Amino acid sequence: MDPRALPPRLVIDPSLPPEISVELRSSPHILRMARTGTRMDTTYNPALLFVLPGFLLLIFLLTDVSGVFVASLGIGMIVLIRWMALDGSHRTTRRRLRLAQTHAEQYILAEDLDYPCQMLLRRAQNAVEVILNSKVHKAGLIDSIDNQVTLPDEIWQIAQRLRKLSSMHAEHGKLIPRELPPGMEDAFKPYTSALDAAWTSLSQRVRHLEKYAKQVVKADKVYHTHKRLEALAAKTPEYQQLIAETVHDQVAHQHIRELADQAAHARKMFEESINQARLAAGELLRTPLT
Repeated sequence: MDPRALPPRLVIDPSLPPEISVELRSSPHILRMARTGTRMDTTYNPALLFVLPGFLLLIFLLTDVSGVFVASLGIGMIVLIRWMALDGSHRTTRRRLRLAQTHAEQYILAEDLDYPCQMLLRRAQNAVEVILNSKVHKAGLIDSIDNQVTLPDEIWQIAQRLRKLSSMHAEHGKLIPRELPPGMEDAFKPYTSALDAAWTSLSQRVRHLEKYAKQVVKADKVYHTHKRLEALAAKTPEYQQLIAETVHDQVAHQHIRELADQAAHARKMFEESINQARLAAGELLRTPLT
């Protein structure tokens, strides 16, 4: 399946403390419970009230009193261990549910967005993932805007606006009549235009991210080639000496100059690719998300 067609991943406010972010990210199903107002199931199975005494009665009829005591002790231990495990699990779930309810405005689920907004957010996430996983980013060559901080915040800002836009899309669809009386179309046009303008702005922002990601991919390819050329460049004196020893003087000088020129050209291409990525990052910052 095309990754661009997948729903967006969970987005969490990057300003939250790391320990809270980890807790929220660990239980997406609990976040959905908090969002939909679903309560925990605290019921128990009443059949145990009849099964356990019946089982003990059967043992009493088939064995002596000591057998009933041993069986009761064993069953009691099993029930106690199971109760402790379930109680611990319920306490953890309740704690996480309270945390999700407390920070309900600081995470965004795919379900919070309509389909077009989901796809736009996914595109933004894919672009950021490409940038942060690139070799040039990990080598610190393009981190002129502090990608590790700026890009997660960028995704959060985009996701917040898409959530609001999705909500207003749904409200707009309910308020606008399917069949408008003649002459009333223009009365609703400014509201529709406002939603369209917001969508256009967010789409442009995501395109800036994608442009940055494309430049990073290009820089990554040049970087990979450049690293190999650097390994060869370290051996340039050996190649020059080989030429000087085996080739006619005039031709040798030409080959030696070519070796130096090629090394310089490769370095220039690499620096240009890095600069292009940085320019794309700068363009992203010059167009604030408003």
